[in-house]
Amino acid sequence: LARTVEAEVLSRRCVIMRLAEFSYEEYQKALRQSAGAVVIILPKNMSAMPQDIVQQFMELEPEMLATETIVPVYFAMEDDELLSIYTQTLTSSSSQGSLSAAEVLLHTATANGFQMVTSGAQSKAISDWAITSLEGRLAGVGGEDLPTIVVVAHYDSFGVAPWLSYGADSNGSGVSMLLELARLFSKLYTYKRTHAGYNLLFFVSGGGKFNYQGTKRWLEDNLDHTDSSLLQDNVAFVLCLDTLGNGDTLHLHVSKPPKEGSPQYTLLKELELVAESQYPEVKFSMVHKKINLADDMLAWEHERFGIRRLPAFTLSHLPSHRLAQRFSIMDSRSVPHVDVKKLSRNSKLVAEALARVIYNLTEKGAPGDLQIFTEQMVQDEQLSAVVDWLTAQPRAAQLVDKDSSVVSTLEYHLGHYLKDVKRHYVKADKRDPEFVFYDQLKQTMNAYRVKPAIFDLLLAVCIAAYLGVMYLAIQNFGVLYSVVRRITQPKTKTH
Repeated sequence: LARTVEAEVLSRRCVIMRLAEFSYEEYQKALRQSAGAVVIILPKNMSAMPQDIVQQFMELEPEMLATETIVPVYFAMEDDELLSIYTQTLTSSSSQGSLSAAEVLLHTATANGFQMVTSGAQSKAISDWAITSLEGRLAGVGGEDLPTIVVVAHYDSFGVAPWLSYGADSNGSGVSMLLELARLFSKLYTYKRTHAGYNLLFFVSGGGKFNYQGTKRWLEDNLDHTDSSLLQDNVAFVLCLDTLGNGDTLHLHVSKPPKEGSPQYTLLKELELVAESQYPEVKFSMVHKKINLADDMLAWEHERFGIRRLPAFTLSHLPSHRLAQRFSIMDSRSVPHVDVKKLSRNSKLVAEALARVIYNLTEKGAPGDLQIFTEQMVQDEQLSAVVDWLTAQPRAAQLVDKDSSVVSTLEYHLGHYLKDVKRHYVKADKRDPEFVFYDQLKQTMNAYRVKPAIFDLLLAVCIAAYLGVMYLAIQNFGVLYSVVRRITQPKTKTH
């Protein structure tokens, strides 16, 4: 039976909670009392939700995921029927505390309730799931051993409910920026005069939220299982893009501060210069954090490359990898986590800095405010369309298989700008899997209007009482009829 957290007894009940009134203490109360299930109702218009509630829930999601429980937890989008069920259940649950015992008994016996029933088989592990990653390249000109710049962004999202994980900022913004950079530099590499002496390698990785499994396998394929790869020769640096759709700060996260004179140091200084000269509202900084191999999860994607001794860093508007919005169902398009104008500005800033590295503009004396890309070249409409498309569907890794429209559309866009676009797959090791995905992530829950069991008992008592009264009445009527008949019967004279 459905109950809200206001009810005293939640054992074996389906506890319905709205996000607006959600608290971790009440959620834990439902788990402690061994509720039959918990249903958390999310509003249709998330942007109308107060930001403090959104932030609070984002911070609670990791705790919810880390808590082991046998109580199934469901998330559902609010609609009129579900809201009506919640309102009636709330009225029933909250009114009982202020009533007398007799009133509670009467209310319990007469109130309408809802029986919540899910349909679907038991969840089971998926044994043969493939995570898909994509790569494409723009070949440089002018020699055989050209330096290579690698641009990386993971496309999958993550949250406490996979089917509601849209990953607008993390990492829809990073993928959108990568596609925009591919488009801009493909134009420059089309013309002989602007065709640079750098190879540009673009990699859209899968399984980013699962310790960057797609990147790990891609590195193994390129460094361990082949004799010819751009990653083996002359990698200038690897730039990972992660959560870049908002804010007025940009942080270059590094595992090891770059040495002066290295290509990594050059990019660092060019990012500083472009931010200072062209976008003074942007506060740019470098954040140094060593790789901690003892942690179960790597902090940023560049650490996968750092482990293989490739110079890499991650650019993000977030100052820390621990911030909750990187792993939250609240990171959606309806909650304004992506500001297209700021994403466009950040894309142009990165493009300008990369161009200054590729064309060696600082050493040639070019001023910091020189713009390689005009305002018309970076298209807000296209960026907005890509973000809208990416966030129109959940992209949790366990939902995006090799036949997914997400993969095929990304492949199409990369093929439009780049050469040699190919797929890479990773499957979990069957003997010692690093990740396990399960099916039955989405189920249908039916609500049936029912009377409580005590109503049937009370109804049976009433019927029995009625039949008893009728029986006694009939019996008494029969006795009374016999007496009256004897009294009124005429006496007969006998001779």
